[in-house]
Amino acid sequence: QVLLVESGGGLVQAGGFLRLSCAASGRTFSRYFMGWFRQAPGKEREFVAAITWNGGSTYYADSVKGRFTISRDNAKNTVYLQMNSLKPEDTAVYYCAARIPSSTSYKYAGAYDYWGQGTQVTVSS
Repeated sequence: QVLLVESGGGLVQAGGFLRLSCAASGRTFSRYFMGWFRQAPGKEREFVAAITWNGGSTYYADSVKGRFTISRDNAKNTVYLQMNSLKPEDTAVYYCAARIPSSTSYKYAGAYDYWGQGTQVTVSS
């Protein structure tokens, strides 16, 4: 069982930045493949970024590539999402998620076993 708690969301102007954090409970955090997803009103939850258990590989949606950076600190049981050059279309609730590594696509929300409650990010124009 893993409990995930996101923080760091808020209101920011276009071009600004935010850093989201996701703190995980449990002693097996380093086993999990971690992802960030987002969901805007009236839209489906979409993949944003993901990172392997040791941080050796990272993956990004095309819409955030070059602007967002995912990282993790296994000693602190935390995964981060640094978001730069924010755009109004980045406005959404952001969720972190954890899964045991598998062959299922990391872009698929259904492949994740645990989810946080989400944190709101609002980017004004």
